[in-house]
Amino acid sequence: MAATIAKSTLQFLSDLSRNNTREWFAENKARYEAARKDYISFLDEMLKEMTAFEPVAGTQTGKDLIFRIYRDVRFSNDKRPYKDHFGAYVAGGGRKSILPGYYLHLAGNNNSFLAGGLWMPPADYLKAVRQEIDYSLDEFTQIVEAPAFKKKFGELQGEQLKTTPKGYEKDNPAIAYLRFKSWNAVMPLSDKTVLSPGFMEVVMDGFKSLKPFNDFLTAPLKEIGKE
Repeated sequence: MAATIAKSTLQFLSDLSRNNTREWFAENKARYEAARKDYISFLDEMLKEMTAFEPVAGTQTGKDLIFRIYRDVRFSNDKRPYKDHFGAYVAGGGRKSILPGYYLHLAGNNNSFLAGGLWMPPADYLKAVRQEIDYSLDEFTQIVEAPAFKKKFGELQGEQLKTTPKGYEKDNPAIAYLRFKSWNAVMPLSDKTVLSPGFMEVVMDGFKSLKPFNDFLTAPLKEIGKE
């Protein structure tokens, strides 16, 4: 039987979003531990399923992927001590990797989602991906503008330049995609979907759909550092 997410896990995250204080968290520490364990158990099963199409998944465990729930508030105006969600990232190099990968975000109040792509890459990665999109625009649009892809993920998301990136003309056919500073495909997940018996199938279907997108973004990065 495929792994599922317990209703109590989503309920804890929903309650935390309304009671984001150290006092409340301390009183509900046992609930947090149970919810975290439930999420990690789901991730372990998810990784096993992913190995069929994403080899990097076979080198990681759920515990490796999950981000800390404690927020770093030192340089933030938002002083809430905890994240109100669980997040996990599958990519070469682990959860802190700057390579394209797969992200699963679990939150209450219909705020869950899965996503893939490249998030805020360093300058050399950004330049390499822009070149690849410019050279291989047809291949890129066949992935991100395919009806099945758009039905799941809609338009690509990510911060964009307001101007034309250096080295490109504003009438470049690829300019709409070259302005991105991150290339992210995001698929919303309702609470009903997250709590359904078939949630693992939904996640696998979403991640499989992201595989060609991630592969396209990864290809130009493999040459960096080889010169």
